[in-house]
Amino acid sequence: MQNLSKMTPLLKVLREMERLYLMSTESLDELRQKLMSYKAGDFWVPVGGINKDDMDIPPVNTILLVGFHNSGKSSLVNLMYSVLGRSGLIPFALTSSGNACAYTTLMMEEHNVLRSARSGFCIYDTRGFDYDGVEEALLELKEWMAPDGVHHKKLCLRPGDDVLLPILANKLEDASSSMFMKRNVNCVMVVANASEIYVSLRLGDFKPLDALKQLFCSPSLNQSNGNPILILTHGDKLSTEDRIDCRLKISKHLGTSETNGIYDIVCVTEYGLLADEYDPISAYAVTEAVYRALLISDRAQLVKKTFMDWALYALSWLLCFLAGIFACLAHVFNCLAQKHKGKMKW
Repeated sequence: MQNLSKMTPLLKVLREMERLYLMSTESLDELRQKLMSYKAGDFWVPVGGINKDDMDIPPVNTILLVGFHNSGKSSLVNLMYSVLGRSGLIPFALTSSGNACAYTTLMMEEHNVLRSARSGFCIYDTRGFDYDGVEEALLELKEWMAPDGVHHKKLCLRPGDDVLLPILANKLEDASSSMFMKRNVNCVMVVANASEIYVSLRLGDFKPLDALKQLFCSPSLNQSNGNPILILTHGDKLSTEDRIDCRLKISKHLGTSETNGIYDIVCVTEYGLLADEYDPISAYAVTEAVYRALLISDRAQLVKKTFMDWALYALSWLLCFLAGIFACLAHVFNCLAQKHKGKMKW
């Protein structure tokens, strides 16, 4: 019984791999068609007697990719283009493995991976974090998760980037342009380099894995939608046994399911193969990951604020303001009373 209990997570992963294989041969086109015709709010389900018209559904749902340097975020975007946008081998997102210009890593990039003017969602590629700067990364992530926290070509500056700005001034002049629409993040995909993490673990270095846990379990990512979606990349650099073992170790350390909300995807780069033809499992996995992200996004849509909500909000701020004034007056009068204490004669 004890050995069977230890094998249970492994069996779950093997069954999940079998499921993805079967689904990739039967349902890839069907699922892809659902994303092609998707409009924000299509996956919303009535709950609590609230009508869809009463929901504050944005015109476009935003999926944010976050991760550390060389985790494969841009390669994942290229895979989405090739699978969902039928772009073939055209690289829309510059990767760190290619001849990417330095300035591209300083800015967010909004991607319409369907390459359609009617797309109901967009993907945001962000600058990778440093393993040695996790606390700064969490603060930056909190800013992105705030209302209207992201927009196309938003600068993601880090300490030491000041020396690059004069050189790249002409390319960054429109980085903070007001013409770009500010968006709320609806769902987050955490992208992790499985090969890098596993090699570090074998060398006794837990820093990459611990940093991933801090990012994945960040309160900013777990406020309302539960855990973010975890995407493991570069697993093709490991043997099959090591690849499965890495997945089990990562999911156990993060305290998440080995099969639910986690995807092991071989990403395509500008030098890679077209996943849709040569790797149908990765093609289906990335399609299902986007589909899951949209399900999460529509499930977490908020109700529109009514006039009464705004009135109560304004009243609460007014009461807080008045409370602050009375607290200041009380403090002033208390100081005056202490100053003149004993000077009054009866």
